[in-house]
Amino acid sequence: MDAGRCTRPFTDAVAEAERLVAGAPHVRTDQDLVEGMQYLAGCIASTLHGAWAPVRTHPVLMQGTGPYTKMGLDNPDTLYYGCAVEAGCEYIVSGRRGDAADISFQVIGGSYTDSEVPPSSLAFDDRELDIDSGGAFEVRFGPDEGRAAAERNYFALPEGSRQLVIREVYSDWGQALSPLSVRVRRADTAGTAPAPFTVADAHKRYERAGRALVQRVRTWLQFPEWFYLNLPVNTMSAPRLTPGGLATQYSSVGHYKLAGDQAMIITVPRSDAPYQGFQLGSMWYISLDYVHHQTSLNNAQAQVDPDGMIRIVVSERDPGVVNRVETLGHERGYLQFRWQRTSREYTPDDGPTVAVVPFDDVAAHLPYYSQNTITADAYAERIALRQAQFAERMLG
Repeated sequence: MDAGRCTRPFTDAVAEAERLVAGAPHVRTDQDLVEGMQYLAGCIASTLHGAWAPVRTHPVLMQGTGPYTKMGLDNPDTLYYGCAVEAGCEYIVSGRRGDAADISFQVIGGSYTDSEVPPSSLAFDDRELDIDSGGAFEVRFGPDEGRAAAERNYFALPEGSRQLVIREVYSDWGQALSPLSVRVRRADTAGTAPAPFTVADAHKRYERAGRALVQRVRTWLQFPEWFYLNLPVNTMSAPRLTPGGLATQYSSVGHYKLAGDQAMIITVPRSDAPYQGFQLGSMWYISLDYVHHQTSLNNAQAQVDPDGMIRIVVSERDPGVVNRVETLGHERGYLQFRWQRTSREYTPDDGPTVAVVPFDDVAAHLPYYSQNTITADAYAERIALRQAQFAERMLG
């Protein structure tokens, strides 16, 4: 075999993806480019692993995005799992629920691309399941529509179904010590082994990884153009059902541009939903470093003022308040709220209001400022707690 023959489609794709990253319209500084190369490294790792690890006949749940393989404005509070499915087969998903704020299931009919958002053919959270007193559950996805109508834990896979995605969402990161335990098997192949790889398979998998890499980079450069950058800068949309078909998730989105002497104050009611989270994203449409910095806050982490409002200060400089969200040198970026496991329609009254103010005037715009302040040592303790809980969650 010629040296490099199998891998050449993938190495060619890496070169093309690098050109896309280097030529992205928001690349203006060395920091932008370095972050792009870091982002590309995660994309390479994820797509190569995704092309080689799974076998369609013997599905296994994998993390398509994570802390080191970020994409799609990944939520710092969420662990994502997924596998390929086919409409004519039956899949058994079993496990133990754990203590997450929300567990949701979604079946997608295709892949995200730079030209379309794939249709969501099925979406629900674990309130739709019968779960025993110990948290154990078993849910089946298959072709039998009659059985789906009769059995609570059976769901019909529509024609064109391609992916099963499971999201495990935490408000209190400490609860990740009792995580979701889950596995998937295909009914007709359980107990058998997949066919061994051939040389032809090797070619196909490197080609598949290359296509997936370039498409992934193209997609997540385009996605914000549809849903974020078409909004006026330094504003956020009213809550809306999240694009992509998540059944019980609302979101509010926007993009910001702040000078070093400015701060953004975001005010939002504390929600009655089990999960409410806010985060910043870079122009690569991925989360900022949420382990060593406070670039996200959820309803378990944020301080609530006596009037029931959460007031978040987005800034580069430190205002010395509990709910500061750090921009980490990013003059521009994305803003995102999520409400999950909702049980009612969300309206503009549930959403955020946004004000950009001079940094030196932050205190004057916080009606409970004296109760919002935090010392440098106490803030460092908050970061240390994030670091410890993240390490435990990832190990779990």
